[in-house]
Amino acid sequence: MKSTRLFFLTLFALVLAARLCHLDILWAEETLPLAAAAQMAHGKVLYRDIWFDKPPLLAWIYQACPQWGARDGFPLRLAGALYVLLACWIAWRFARDLWDGREALWAAGLLAFYLVFDIPSAVTPLAADLLMLAPHLAAVWLAWRGRAFRSGVLAGIAFLINSKAVFVLAACALWNLRAMPLLLAGFAIPNALALALLWSQGALGAYYEQVWKWGRIYAADTFVANPWTNGLLRTAHWLGFHAAIVIGALWFWWRDPKQDRARWAAWAVISLAAVAAGWRFFPRYYFQLLPLAVLAGARGLAMLGRRRALAVAALLLVPLVRFGPRYALLARDLIAGQQSHWVDAAMDRDSRQAARLARQWSAPGDTLFVWGFRPELYVYTGLPAATRYLDSQPLTGVPADRHLTQSQPVESESTQARRAELAATHPTFIMDGLGPLNPRLAIGAYTDLRPWLTNYQEVARTSLTIVYERKGGGANSAHWRSSRP
Repeated sequence: MKSTRLFFLTLFALVLAARLCHLDILWAEETLPLAAAAQMAHGKVLYRDIWFDKPPLLAWIYQACPQWGARDGFPLRLAGALYVLLACWIAWRFARDLWDGREALWAAGLLAFYLVFDIPSAVTPLAADLLMLAPHLAAVWLAWRGRAFRSGVLAGIAFLINSKAVFVLAACALWNLRAMPLLLAGFAIPNALALALLWSQGALGAYYEQVWKWGRIYAADTFVANPWTNGLLRTAHWLGFHAAIVIGALWFWWRDPKQDRARWAAWAVISLAAVAAGWRFFPRYYFQLLPLAVLAGARGLAMLGRRRALAVAALLLVPLVRFGPRYALLARDLIAGQQSHWVDAAMDRDSRQAARLARQWSAPGDTLFVWGFRPELYVYTGLPAATRYLDSQPLTGVPADRHLTQSQPVESESTQARRAELAATHPTFIMDGLGPLNPRLAIGAYTDLRPWLTNYQEVARTSLTIVYERKGGGANSAHWRSSRP
């Protein structure tokens, strides 16, 4: 017992240390729920007053702790480390119930390892795909134990974080097909409660429009030219990068006479289908495969024996060498109190710089509108949003996964009406975080917004952001104009 506690304490310390290296960085997938939570702290209601195209629990989780919604920093990274610890504990319990203590330690350790040494923008933020991992593991674990109702509840909670949790429900059904009514009842309850809450807030219609209508349009139109080729290539890369657990999983599937090959294979197929949904194959989508992979891989490594297991585990050096040095560099910069020059964080650095400019001259009562997908600007400035739109996707019809290089909208039926709604608002500041990167989608490129934009003047500029202020606007506007370079 003491050794297990020491194992998890060490695991948590290492994960927290890795998360703290990203103390001064916000990644794209966490900025929107952070910004939404910040607006809810100003008294706004999700969907009704805030355009949010994700399921509600993602924003509510960030709202749960005021510090997360108000700013970035230590609380957010501590929460991320605690979440990874929870996921590792679930993997440990599941593997221990399935097999033995060796497999349990392998499963927890491997999961923690891959949630540190993988693409930073995927493993660091508490985003939808990562937040679904723990309930995914727990739901399948409870399904295996025959707890169909509780399994369904956890799958339903996952669905309130990420709509791909329907695949989690399908995986749970593999172990509870006869108890399907209980599974579905459990799944329905948290979703019914969430819908009732949204209805009571007058946000139910907006929820359908933003999460399901817009989400369906987004999912149906991939920007990838050859999705099959792209999918096969990225899946091959994922398998190679995770070779240690892949080899262990194959050994388990082939050599363990007691395991149910059909169920494990079906779980793998379901998880791959979830990764492929939408035909984008982003690295974070592969979190759907990780629960299955670490469990099966842990069993296979335990079956290989010490020498062969260590030989296979040596493949962990690939991700360690790939991503380990970056943590050392980030830690060095934090300790030295100097800004990192990491290229991957260039946009975040620019957002901090632009926010400092706006924050320097803003006054109580000032408001902000951000054009582009730069929700972190609301977090860094601390300014309330002047409109319900936290980014420009619903105003241009061009999703953020392509709007830096493309300008063809996937939806144009409602965008003009939404821009008319925008033009009826009067934010103190406008920050265009898209125009410098893609001039075709600059805020001034839309003829129906030009009359509205004449009420604003450019007052500052960074390499990636243009800051506009309303003429005769904020309390410090005269000081701004007289002191701007």
